[in-house]
Amino acid sequence: MKSQKALKRADSAPVDDDAPADGRRMRSERSRRQIVEALFKLVREGDMALSAAKVAETAGVSLRTVFRHFEEMDVLYREMSARMEAEIMPIVMQPFDARDWRGRLDQLVARRAGIYEKIMPMKVASSVRRFQSDYLMDDYNRFLRLERGGLQGILPPHILNDRVLSAALEMVTGFQAWRRMRQDQGLSAAEAEEVMAAVVNRLVSKR
Repeated sequence: MKSQKALKRADSAPVDDDAPADGRRMRSERSRRQIVEALFKLVREGDMALSAAKVAETAGVSLRTVFRHFEEMDVLYREMSARMEAEIMPIVMQPFDARDWRGRLDQLVARRAGIYEKIMPMKVASSVRRFQSDYLMDDYNRFLRLERGGLQGILPPHILNDRVLSAALEMVTGFQAWRRMRQDQGLSAAEAEEVMAAVVNRLVSKR
């Protein structure tokens, strides 16, 4: 039988009622990270037709775990979009060094080439599903507005007032042009950037 002192020490010892809950929360967060990492891995490897089953297999978790964290695939794409945005926004928001609009336009082309190459797998994967997803369609349109606003922010009034010219510049510096050059035309990233820069310079020459 325990002594009175031993019983007293046992009664007074702190009880960590949150320990089991903390353990479950840590396991849940770890599973979530594994799922998101699996999503990125599959997309970067070129898998554009993602399924919850494939994500679960790659993450090493059960299909039930995937659905417990993400009730539908759109939520996974939300995670992917948020992560992609967190990676590129510091680059997008970085001030330009050039003092004139032509110099800033050149810098924008180089900057977008790097951004587009980085996000291309994720953008292509989400574009496959955007016609079945209100969220992904909204995200697509928001990205277009971001592209348009970034370009218009550096162009002078005489370029912006030329609707044909400004539309042409928006098209050639947009992600869809980059995807076409890289995937459909088979150009390397360096070649695609060179083409983008050449077309932009032709469009704004003598302007």
